[in-house]
Order: sequence, then structure tokens, then C-alpha cells
Amino acid sequence: MLLAREVGLEVPEIPCELTLETGVITASLVLNAMRWLSEPPRQPPLDGAPTPSLQTEPLADCGRYDSLREVRHVH
Repeated sequence: MLLAREVGLEVPEIPCELTLETGVITASLVLNAMRWLSEPPRQPPLDGAPTPSLQTEPLADCGRYDSLREVRHVH
């Protein structure tokens, strides 16, 4: 496997064992497990500004939508 060149020969051993335990042996399962195990840990999200909250709830204007349904003819 070419991916073993990138991640080392130790990494494919665990995905191969996991795939054998499932009983479904496909290259895509092994490759997926190798990528999952070799990917670096994700960084925690940054603590940024607080999310703004809605101060005034918008009001529905159903008449606006009714006017959009009206048939208009251009002459």
C-alpha cells in the first residue's frame, strides 16, 4: 500500500486487525481506518467573541407573501 509509505508500517497493522474482526474485508475499509488513525488530532475551537443573540424577534407579515402570489400582467 502506498499509504503505508506515508504513515509508516506500524499504522496498517491495527486497521487490518479491525477489518479482519468485522468479517468484511475490503481495501476501502482498511484505507479509511488508516487515514482515521493517522490523522492529527483536531484543534479545539477558538474562544472568540460571544455569539450575538436576537434582541427583537421579527414579526411575520403574511400580507407580504400574499401580494407575491397575486397575478400581475405586463402590457
